[in-house]
Amino acid sequence: MARHQPARLLALALMGWAGCSVGAGALAAELTSPGAKGAQVYCYMRSSGNSHDVSWTAAYALIKRQSASLFKTSPEHAAVMITEAVVNNPGSFPDCGKYLGDLYTNTVNRQKQAAEGSRPATTPAAAANSTASTAASSPAPAGGQRDRYAY
Repeated sequence: MARHQPARLLALALMGWAGCSVGAGALAAELTSPGAKGAQVYCYMRSSGNSHDVSWTAAYALIKRQSASLFKTSPEHAAVMITEAVVNNPGSFPDCGKYLGDLYTNTVNRQKQAAEGSRPATTPAAAANSTASTAASSPAPAGGQRDRYAY
């Protein structure tokens, strides 16, 4: 029994080494994905003192350019790709977790505006007051350029 011990240890060591090399290859493949590259750009720029907008523009441009998809990557999907890369490899992106919330502020604001805009007024008088106050606070431009989203 003691005679076979070194052979078993050698076999276990080889299996462990093979497992580590496969794990390292998988990690390297993960860090070369468009999401990981975008996360590297975003996190590096933010930790260097750049604003969210500048960092996001650079990271999103890289993700759009690097993605092999036939369709353009949406901003929401790119934010998820960056988040997944940071969460899956927090050691590769130290202190980047504190910036991830900034990726979703526009989405949250849009959802809030949609929820506020879709709420019906409780009474006809409240609806009239709401319409009157909105018209008074933001009058339409006289002969100027119209908002491109106003129909």
